[in-house]
Amino acid sequence: MSSFPILSAIWFTPFLAGLLVIALVPGSRIQLIKWISLIASGASLLLTLMLCLRFDYGNGGALQFKETHNLIPGLGVDYRLGVDGMSLVMVALNALILFCGVLASWGAKHRAKEFFVLLLLLGGSVFGVFESFDLFVFFVFYEIAVLPMYLLIGIWGTGPKEYSAMKLTLMLMGGSAFILVGMLALYFAAAPHLGGHGTFDIFRIASVSHLLDPSFQKIWYPIMFLGFGALGALWPLHTWSPDGHASAPTAVSMLHAGVLMKLGAYGCLRVAIFLLPAGAHYWSDALAVLCLVNVVYGSIGAAAQTDLKYVTAYSSVSHMGLVMLGLATLGGMGLNGAVLQMFAHGIMTGTFFALIGMTYSRTHTRIMSQMGGLAKVLPFLGAAYVIAGMAGLGLPGLASFPAELLVFQGAWFSSDPFMKWVAVISITSIVFTAIYVLRVIQKTFYGPVTDKHFEDLTDASFVEKIPLVILILVMLVVGRYPFPVLDTINSSVKVILTQLAGQ
Repeated sequence: MSSFPILSAIWFTPFLAGLLVIALVPGSRIQLIKWISLIASGASLLLTLMLCLRFDYGNGGALQFKETHNLIPGLGVDYRLGVDGMSLVMVALNALILFCGVLASWGAKHRAKEFFVLLLLLGGSVFGVFESFDLFVFFVFYEIAVLPMYLLIGIWGTGPKEYSAMKLTLMLMGGSAFILVGMLALYFAAAPHLGGHGTFDIFRIASVSHLLDPSFQKIWYPIMFLGFGALGALWPLHTWSPDGHASAPTAVSMLHAGVLMKLGAYGCLRVAIFLLPAGAHYWSDALAVLCLVNVVYGSIGAAAQTDLKYVTAYSSVSHMGLVMLGLATLGGMGLNGAVLQMFAHGIMTGTFFALIGMTYSRTHTRIMSQMGGLAKVLPFLGAAYVIAGMAGLGLPGLASFPAELLVFQGAWFSSDPFMKWVAVISITSIVFTAIYVLRVIQKTFYGPVTDKHFEDLTDASFVEKIPLVILILVMLVVGRYPFPVLDTINSSVKVILTQLAGQ
C-alpha cells in the first residue's frame, strides 16, 4: 500500500460516484442512487480510517502520504497533496459528517439524483481543501466546495431559500476574491526570494516568509484573514450564516455547519497565519475584538430565537467565534483549542442539525412554542438532543469542554494583557449558551404534549439512529480522552508556532 495514492482516493471517490450517478443512473432509481452515495461516503470513511491507522503520529508535524505531480510547471502550479496532524483530524471530521449526512438524508425523494450528486461533490471538494498544500489547487477545491451550496439551498431548502442561497453565494464569493488576490500577492512577493521562480507550494513560501517585507504582511494579512473569515462566519461578515443554515436541508446544514465553516478557520490558520506571521502579530488585538463580538453576540442572538434552526445557526456563529479567538491568541493553547473546537463543533452541530431535521420531518414545525413534550413520544431523539445540548454548553466529559477550556486559557495566559480582557468578556457567553440550550430542551422536549397530533409520532428509525449514535459516541470519546486528538493537532501547531516565533 506504500505506493497507493490514498489521499487522491479519499477525495476522488465521492467525485467518481457523483459522475457515475450522472452518467449511468436514471433519476427514477432513487434507492440505487442512495446506496451508491452511501457506499462512496463509506469508502471515503474507511480510507480515512486506514489513513489514521497508518499515520506516523511521532512525526505528525511533517507532511505524510505526499503526492506531487506537475500541473503547470511554468507557473509553479503542482498537484501537491499531503496530511499532517491538523489536516488529518479535519479529514476525519469531513469523512464522518459526509457519511452521517447521507444517512440522515435517506428519506429524500425530491430530485434525489441531483441532490446526492451535489452532496458528494461538496464532500469530495472539502477533502481536497484539507489535503492540498499548493495554494492554487487549494483554492480550486475551496471554490468547488462553496458553489454547490447555492443549488443545494436554492432547490431543496425551506423558507426564503432563494434569498438565503444568493446571499450566501455572493458573500462567500466576495471573500474568495480577497483570498485569490492575497494568494497572488504571496506568489509574486515570494518569487524573488526563491531564485526568481514563483511557486504556490505552501511550505516553500513559508520558508521565506521571514524575508517578506513587514509592511507587505501588515497589508495582506487582514485581507487574507477576512477573506477566509467570511466562510468562518467572522463578524461582521457572518450574516449569510444564520439564513443559510435555516434554509438548508438537513444533510446540507450538517455539512455546512459541521465542515464547510471550518474551511474558513482552517484557511486562516494554514494560509494567513502560517505564511504572514508578522501580519498576524500586528493585527492580533484588532481581530480578537471581532472574534469577541462573534462569541458574545452569537450566544445572545441564539437565546433570542424561536426557530430551532436559527438557535443552532446563531450558536454556530458563537462557537466559530471561539475558534477564531483561539487563532487570534497566536499561542500554543489557543491554537490547539481552536483546532479541537473545529472538530468538536463539527460533530456537535452535525448532530444538532440531524436531530432538527428528523424532528421537523415528524412535527412539520421548528417553532418551539408549537412544540412541547416530545420526549414522551420521541424518547430516542429527545435523549440525543439532551446529550448534544450538553455538549453545546461545554459540559465536562463531552468534546466541547476541553476545546473551549483551551481557548479561554490561551487568551488568559497570553503575553498580551489585552487578551486577558477578551478572555473575561468572552467567558460570559457560557451563561447565554446555558440559557438557550436549556430553554430549547425544556420547551421542545419536556412538559405536556402541546399538540394531540404529536401523540401518534414515531421515534427515530434504525437508519436514522445510526448517524446519531456515531456522532454522539465520537463526542463522548473525544470528551473523555481528548489527548490523542490534541497530541495529533499539537504536532502541526508546533510548526506554526515556530513560524510565529521567527517574527
